[in-house]
Amino acid sequence: MQASPASATTGQLVTLTATVTCTSDPSTGLGVTFFDGPDLLATAPVGTDGVSTLTTGFTTTGTHTITAAYNGDDGCGASNDTTDVTVSEAPPTPPSNTPGCLLCGLIDFGVGDIHNEINSHNITTVNR
Repeated sequence: MQASPASATTGQLVTLTATVTCTSDPSTGLGVTFFDGPDLLATAPVGTDGVSTLTTGFTTTGTHTITAAYNGDDGCGASNDTTDVTVSEAPPTPPSNTPGCLLCGLIDFGVGDIHNEINSHNITTVNR
């Protein structure tokens, strides 16, 4: 049982891989059931090579103990293994190409007897 990556951030995808070693074809069983602690994640099929994978993400931080439980079949007994995935908070997403504020605040100008005030909050960047 392994997780890749073993350290992730919230929302990042992690691939869980369980390998069933058996003298017969393990793909005829009910698959591998993956748990995060007591919580069921999913059951994934096992290939004829004995490999079962599940890709998932985590929404909470901390150490997640993942258990892969092979359900067994007539030729292969049930088995399980665990691994840990350490999840930290994802860094804040930088703003996308949204307009920024080039000139923020009050612009006060006058020409002769004309007086204008512009209170700008959001001016679109001009490509030069």
